[in-house]
Amino acid sequence: MKLPIFIVDAFTAKAFHGNPAAVCLLENKLDEDMHQKIAKEMNLSETAFIQKLHPTDNFTQSSCFGLRWFTPVSEVPLCGHATLASAAVLFHKIKNMNSTLTFVTLSGELKARREEDGIVLDLPLYPVHPQTAIGDTLVQDIRYSPDTRKLLVRLSDTYNRSFLESLKVNTQNLLQVENTGKVKGLILTIKGEPDGQTQAFDFYSRYFTPWFGVAEDPVTGSAHTVLSSYWSQQLGKKAMHAFQCSSRGGELKISLRPDGRVDIKGGAALVLEGTLTA
Repeated sequence: MKLPIFIVDAFTAKAFHGNPAAVCLLENKLDEDMHQKIAKEMNLSETAFIQKLHPTDNFTQSSCFGLRWFTPVSEVPLCGHATLASAAVLFHKIKNMNSTLTFVTLSGELKARREEDGIVLDLPLYPVHPQTAIGDTLVQDIRYSPDTRKLLVRLSDTYNRSFLESLKVNTQNLLQVENTGKVKGLILTIKGEPDGQTQAFDFYSRYFTPWFGVAEDPVTGSAHTVLSSYWSQQLGKKAMHAFQCSSRGGELKISLRPDGRVDIKGGAALVLEGTLTA
């Protein structure tokens, strides 16, 4: 069996920045265990599998596909950067003729539409609920998203981007501290620094998910379905510009919609194309 496979750097316009995802195009149904084996072989934070929904579908003309995401250790219910990467492969490499694509996923139907300067994802918007912080005055706020099982920790406004970028996080300790299954992802975030910056961002973040086998995810669309809800309330804004300041880094343009969802826009750079022999 030979499968076309691509690696795309998402939420960036430059190769070797943003967040890399592998994308597999499936002409036929894949044995269930092969999804995980391929994702483990690719060893990226996520590998996406695009599946035709009907025998008569084709990747050039059809507008609706199945989409699943796997880390090296498990399937995940939502992945923004691998969805962006999947849309980029269909739009830019396969030359899909549609302006909007629909993906049927574990998180419902997600849409991706092409624009001149990027791809816009239509994603769910997840609310967060206050949590109690114990004994750490450097933490300004803690919120929990039960829908995504993500814990959002806002650090003090006295911290800046360089502090967040240099912060050391022991992800193995996270696994020991939280083993109940309630938390599957940790978001660290700070308020943006619009004054004196070459490019102003409304907020910064980093994202850790060792519970899914990924110590730190470089740029995370699913985390921004939670961050968008939180910072929109905090800043009183519906349109925001965010930067995830991992070592690779990536930026996202965010627009909250009247229907309770969120549009997240980003670029994508194709860095590898090949054939997987399985």
